Amino acid sequence: MDTLDPPDTLETRELRYFVAVAEELHFGRAAERLGMAQPPLSRAIQQLERRLGVCLLDRNRRGVSLTGAGEVLLYEGRAALDATVAAARRTRRAGGADSPGGPRNRLVLAVKAAAAHELLQKLLGAYAAEPDAADIEVLPCGFCEQEELLRDGRADVALMHTPFNSLAGFDSEVLMTEGQIAVLPAGHPLATRRTLSLADIEDVPDLPRARWPRHGTYPPGPGPEIRDQTQLAQLIALGRTMAVFPDSARAWLWAEHVAVPVTDAPLVVTHIAWPAHSRSLALAGLIRTATRL
Repeated sequence: MDTLDPPDTLETRELRYFVAVAEELHFGRAAERLGMAQPPLSRAIQQLERRLGVCLLDRNRRGVSLTGAGEVLLYEGRAALDATVAAARRTRRAGGADSPGGPRNRLVLAVKAAAAHELLQKLLGAYAAEPDAADIEVLPCGFCEQEELLRDGRADVALMHTPFNSLAGFDSEVLMTEGQIAVLPAGHPLATRRTLSLADIEDVPDLPRARWPRHGTYPPGPGPEIRDQTQLAQLIALGRTMAVFPDSARAWLWAEHVAVPVTDAPLVVTHIAWPAHSRSLALAGLIRTATRL
């Protein structure tokens, strides 16, 4: 064993190689994806297995599959690679403020499109009035994308909404709690109701619930697959679907929409969330402002 490569140390290059093979489950496709020949890739994975003292892949005539240890390294390896990319992205953003005459520090705030609109306006206005406030770039995103944007460094901070978003691995502060509404076509019979229950909207034959992707996969169901807020708004207005949103979503409703409270839907809690290891002074200032709203 090479004493320069202790068994408890992994290189970024090794992780990239292994993750490619583990995701493709095919050495040829993984090598093509990495832009390298297959033999050195196979040797690198074998060397990694020897150094760790475990079998990461089962290789047989039917193909390649992950062992239990391989599944662990795939999960941990993805997280580690995301962390290295995130570190580079956040460092570049912070570095601009170190240059004389350079741009001010910049923070990227990920928000679900059209969610918590009034809260976001208040936060941006209050923070802009703070001395030495950083520039805030608002990054609208789709359903549950805030988590990924925070983990890989495309965002420094996010407005997250439980129970929809996972706060695992992040620090957070609660900003707002609200009920949920069903957003319906104005001409639909359900739109005349003062309140609705989840059972009322669970299986409406002529008005299936819209489906948003989570981690790239749409849940099963008859409703349309939604890609963005504008598409959803139009389909609701046309009487093709409905959706359930936090009450603050009333801010983006069209005249062709009606919002009806869903009395037994779980409360939605809006958090401001950030990476637990962050040491950014600009981010700390934004969090202080948010908690004073």
